[in-house]
Amino acid sequence: MTGPAGVLDALRQATGGHAGPAGDGDAVDGVPARFVAAPGSTAEAAAVVRVAAAEGLAVVARGAGTKLGWGTPPRRLDLIVDTRRLDRIVEHAAGDLVVVAQAGVPLAELGERLAGDRQRLAVDEVVPGTTVGGMLGTGVTGPRRLQAGAVRDLVLGVTMVRADGVVAKAGGKVVKNVAGYDLAKLVTGAYGTLGLVTEAAFRLHPIPPAAAYVSVRLPDPASAYQAVQRALHAQWVPAAIELDRPEPGGPVEAAVLVEGTEAGVTARAEQAVATLGEGAARIDRPGWWGTLPAGSDRGVLVKATTELTGTGRLLEGIDRAAVAAGTTAAVRGSGGVGVFHAALPGTDPAAVAAFVKALRDAAPAWQGSVVVLAAPAPVRSEVDSWGPVSGLDLMRRVKEQFDPDALLAPGRFVGGI
Repeated sequence: MTGPAGVLDALRQATGGHAGPAGDGDAVDGVPARFVAAPGSTAEAAAVVRVAAAEGLAVVARGAGTKLGWGTPPRRLDLIVDTRRLDRIVEHAAGDLVVVAQAGVPLAELGERLAGDRQRLAVDEVVPGTTVGGMLGTGVTGPRRLQAGAVRDLVLGVTMVRADGVVAKAGGKVVKNVAGYDLAKLVTGAYGTLGLVTEAAFRLHPIPPAAAYVSVRLPDPASAYQAVQRALHAQWVPAAIELDRPEPGGPVEAAVLVEGTEAGVTARAEQAVATLGEGAARIDRPGWWGTLPAGSDRGVLVKATTELTGTGRLLEGIDRAAVAAGTTAAVRGSGGVGVFHAALPGTDPAAVAAFVKALRDAAPAWQGSVVVLAAPAPVRSEVDSWGPVSGLDLMRRVKEQFDPDALLAPGRFVGGI
């Protein structure tokens, strides 16, 4: 084993000088690092990971740092690999509706570049500042998932560095590519525990000429569920359906997005107003659209999923869980795909634990799952962030194959993976 000075020297050689001791802000969910390295290419990233493998350093990748508090804290942390120098849009094949971007490219910047050709990566920037790597690592998508699919449906291929520092490529730049495609999906949402992704290829969609939002305020979850079902089965075909309920027991705002030609959108928006019923109206884009519920950056953030038929039961279950735990929860999410986020303003561990337990106990009624994405350390110590996970044994075997020494984001994912 090399001493700290030798490790730093090796990391600086690997990155052309872009490495150094960790500072006060270089931590992952409260766990401080010892070193930080910022590679500017896949080759440099591979060299960094080889140093880590040789020295037995635990590694966590960091882009803009917008979601470092998601998942669970690493069991240990030696090296942060900062991906912000991996900031190139490698290729935009507009005719093929494909883009290849490095992990450190911000989604907002990517969107601006693609918009010049009237194209987009149909992933909403749910957390402002998110990078390509952060989007892949957490798998967060947003409202357009209803029509375009989740991140794992849009990624065509990845270039990644394995735990031993070997560069691997999976998939490619063709929409119907088969070879290696599953590996690209596998690393999506794995919180960096299987490899360090340096660039990825994505399927794009054209930007429609026009869009319209229609909203209605509903008295309760049952009414919201009925509105979602009517919209899902309507012939005017919504591009997205979102629900927002700031307070338990309060009204639910349902908003739908329609996209297409100017004339088509005008007619379909009128049909959407009729479908959603009394009080529905065409509006500007809601300020809350495609964002996490208010307070999620200050307290506890819980992700709850459901089958589409369980939307009303899930929202009611959140109400009952909040009352039972003596807390409150703001809820927002995609009614069209059954993915919701709840923000608990308090940080009392006992109250959060009671809320999560009550919600998980009720989750089988709507065929869903409940995950604590982010919480302060005292809450983390009292709550199992991931809860029951099917296929955990298989996931552990996959982790052992990719990272036998558990050096990549150890403990960040389900079951301590």
